[in-house]
Amino acid sequence: MVHLSRICYRKYGNLVDNLRLYVRGGSGGMGLPRLGGQGGKGGDVWMVSKKEVTLKRIKDKYPHKRFIGELNAEGDRLLVAKGGQGGSFHSAFTPSKGQTKHIRLDLKLIADVGLVGFPNAGKSSLLTVISHASPQIANYAFTTLRPEIGKVMYEDHKQISVADLPGLIEGAHLNKGMGHKFLKHVERTKQLLFVVDVCGFQLASKTPFRSAFEAVQLLTKELELYKEDLLSKPALLVVNKMDLPGAQHRLEELQQQLQNPEEFSHLLPEDMIPRTNLAFRDVVPVSTVTGSGIDQLKLCLRQSLDEDAARVTEALHGDRLCALRQSRAAIPVWGSATSMP
Repeated sequence: MVHLSRICYRKYGNLVDNLRLYVRGGSGGMGLPRLGGQGGKGGDVWMVSKKEVTLKRIKDKYPHKRFIGELNAEGDRLLVAKGGQGGSFHSAFTPSKGQTKHIRLDLKLIADVGLVGFPNAGKSSLLTVISHASPQIANYAFTTLRPEIGKVMYEDHKQISVADLPGLIEGAHLNKGMGHKFLKHVERTKQLLFVVDVCGFQLASKTPFRSAFEAVQLLTKELELYKEDLLSKPALLVVNKMDLPGAQHRLEELQQQLQNPEEFSHLLPEDMIPRTNLAFRDVVPVSTVTGSGIDQLKLCLRQSLDEDAARVTEALHGDRLCALRQSRAAIPVWGSATSMP
């Protein structure tokens, strides 16, 4: 028997990406002392992934109920609460209660590319011009409060999914600002697309101004502190707002700094200097206002993903070929031996 009560959830608009659930396994059945019988085991609680089921649908279906490993494919199952053992001779025929737990379900978006940037870097505007998505855009810091996924379409009908995620701030790894609401979604993207304002940014009057180079380094550090494995993902850099005065000079300065980041590490506090400097596959200057550089960006995204897909396919074929050779080598060869006169 599974006991459910009120759901606690967090949502952004129509998107629900977090549920806290209460689960309790069933109690074991009573034994029968006069017959020496043992009671049955209580029911376990399993989470099972199912196609087209979302956290929002669970919340809508059970608005007043309470209900973790990973469930990545349809049919994946995860035991979250064990049922109690039935009564037996060894327990004086008294059954045990099932496990009681509070669990949390987290939705992590899967996309080809995840946009990484500080607030007001132009991520939402970029998603608009490269895809058919229509995220909210405004001239203030926290416009994006929930993830948005757009599809980049190519002439050969190839599609690339791009996730626009809530902007980071310094200290995001400590869950400041949108914090983990952003970072957890980055985990499932194949590649990262850093977006910085060529002229730098200042989040608020009481916070320090950060140049484009400092923004890149701080973004790298936040990912590193949250989960260092994220830095192993292929990454590209978009330098946005190239239509602004003096942008070309600032771009050249940024490119020089990226080539020799150690020489400019003094610009940041020591504890915010990343241990690993990202080697971006491409640095693409763009303007979402004029559209310059957008076609080049689409091309770079396509090439980067295609190259990785080709490497994965080649490695898979190599593994299969190796396994086939090993299986053939293990097959005994039967034959008859003849002696020479």
